[in-house]
Amino acid sequence: MKQQVVLFFSKILGQIQQPMLNYLNVHRPVKKLIHLCGEDIESTCERDEAQFLGTVCAKINQDPRLLSHIMENKNATAQRRESSGPDNEAEGQQLESQMSTLPSAAGHKTASSFTGADSGHGHSVSVSTTALECSTLAPKMQKNLIDALIKLCRSKRKKIALKACESLLLLVCIQKLEVATLLIENTALCQLVISYLCDLYCCIPTSLDPAVINLLEKISWRAHYNPSPSEGSSQSAVKEVVEAFLAWYDYCNTLVVEAHAVIAGPVAAAIHKVLFIGILQPQLLQVSELGILSTTVLLTTLLQQTTSEALLEELVFFLLGKQRVPEVPLDLNNHLLCYQLIENCDHLSDEISIATLHVFEQLLQKPHEHIVHSLVLRNLQDRSYVSRCLVGQEDKTHTDQEHFDEAEELEEDPYFTDGFPDTGFRSSTVPSFPSSSEESEKADGKEKVTKIVNSFLCLVPEEAKTSHHFDGTGYDTYVHDAHGQFQHCCSHALSWNWPLMPKPLDTTESDVEFYEGHFLKILFDRLARLLDQPYELNLQVTSVLSKLALFPHPHLHEYLLDPYVNLASGCRSLFSVLVRVIAELMQRIQRIPDIRVKLVMVRKQLTGHREDEQIDHTTLLKGVIVLEEFCKELAAIALVKYPSQEPDGT
Repeated sequence: MKQQVVLFFSKILGQIQQPMLNYLNVHRPVKKLIHLCGEDIESTCERDEAQFLGTVCAKINQDPRLLSHIMENKNATAQRRESSGPDNEAEGQQLESQMSTLPSAAGHKTASSFTGADSGHGHSVSVSTTALECSTLAPKMQKNLIDALIKLCRSKRKKIALKACESLLLLVCIQKLEVATLLIENTALCQLVISYLCDLYCCIPTSLDPAVINLLEKISWRAHYNPSPSEGSSQSAVKEVVEAFLAWYDYCNTLVVEAHAVIAGPVAAAIHKVLFIGILQPQLLQVSELGILSTTVLLTTLLQQTTSEALLEELVFFLLGKQRVPEVPLDLNNHLLCYQLIENCDHLSDEISIATLHVFEQLLQKPHEHIVHSLVLRNLQDRSYVSRCLVGQEDKTHTDQEHFDEAEELEEDPYFTDGFPDTGFRSSTVPSFPSSSEESEKADGKEKVTKIVNSFLCLVPEEAKTSHHFDGTGYDTYVHDAHGQFQHCCSHALSWNWPLMPKPLDTTESDVEFYEGHFLKILFDRLARLLDQPYELNLQVTSVLSKLALFPHPHLHEYLLDPYVNLASGCRSLFSVLVRVIAELMQRIQRIPDIRVKLVMVRKQLTGHREDEQIDHTTLLKGVIVLEEFCKELAAIALVKYPSQEPDGT
């Protein structure tokens, strides 16, 4: 009988052009039908119910004023509860108690209460009153349109779930303040959406193989709920569970993107509080290596899926905290989760180190200024890595003797015979980063870039170079990619108000020693051990450093890509770390016979041109190849960040 009534109202509402939901005799039975929708899981009425609710949502989307007739006002509902007697009041309190605690899986990940306290380790969350304080109000316990839609979103029949998801978006995307306020204050929208997200996460087994996540392509909620006939049901149960969670997370991301700000903010904040802090943070801080690895890989996927500004900001503050001041060494109170994630980049387990470095690589590709500032720039803002001169001005001719002695010795070495390749590449649109040196300011632009590029290209001794034995592996192959990546970084940084010139140095000596920050310290430590680390780990370390070098901030550029910066005593830069690695390499290759032949063999193995076979010193040889390629990449980045000609007036 219910099915017939639902079908009748769907056809009536869909076919009649004149608005009808504003009439009492129409919206009263419609509300009663809405209360009945979603009651029977996997019933034969689900399809008709989804169609009916979709029709109602479409009508409201066309005329948002109709929502007030469909949604019950919380004040009127509260008055009815007061007059309903003690029995109904007790029942309402029981429902509130059930809804205030989000589900958890026994022996698995436990979600904190939606209204509970933070775990204590993470960034303190300021969640809006409408999202949290209203989450336990009685009106939200009433069955309404949102409740019915979320129930159908949970349907195992994907096409029914897809219809319900699309209908819900029709409501939340209405850009009217009164509609958004009505939805957020009179329904359990935040609570129901996040509850389902946590339910799906809790279905993921603790023994999840990270390879399952790595093999997944980017999950789209529309594609997940509308699978192609060729997909079938051959995939494993574990993969299906992971896909279901990622698909709903993608839907939450879409909801935050399309919804009114009054709705988007509380939903994003609720995801931060419940999923990020309540579930992911304990998993990332656990001691089980398998648990850390699987959660870290999953976190990387969540970063890739996050495109909405509001949700990205919540995720960034969850991972890095809100601190903007320079770091202090070993400051555990700064932000425990961020500290532990950076420590995991230097974990005893190479797999965990690689997975965590991949998290930061993905993070650096996100368009949020706080990421680069928190990880690196806040420690470079005073340029305390540059030596202060006593004469009251910057004078790079008086350089740090130890730093330049090493550089000059390397450049005079007979191995360093590379010239500056004429790539034919010209860039006139990228911003320049003038050096603070008077001599450099007067120098020609091409002479400047030639000098810097050659500094990186000449680092690796000729005896250890092998790329010239292979076609398409020269330095110029990196230039095109570096140019595109740099332009991408510049487009992100346009709204960040970064300076074009380095900050003038304070001529007075500072009592505070320069600290590069926890993140750069770990990266430099890893880079210093490049010759003794696995190939995959070296690739990830150099990838993160190259991502940092691409950012168009003058201090970051100076610190990472200027080989001739006058470093303060005890400081190290990217170039100085590479110099020490090269010095170690030159000593070690003297003890390896036929080093050139072995390097060529290893490079052929890495490129798939030769079958794998046992070669002595394989780790060292692969490290040399990574080092050569990394120096070429840095040279290409330095080239595209400098124009061929200095702008007029500089």
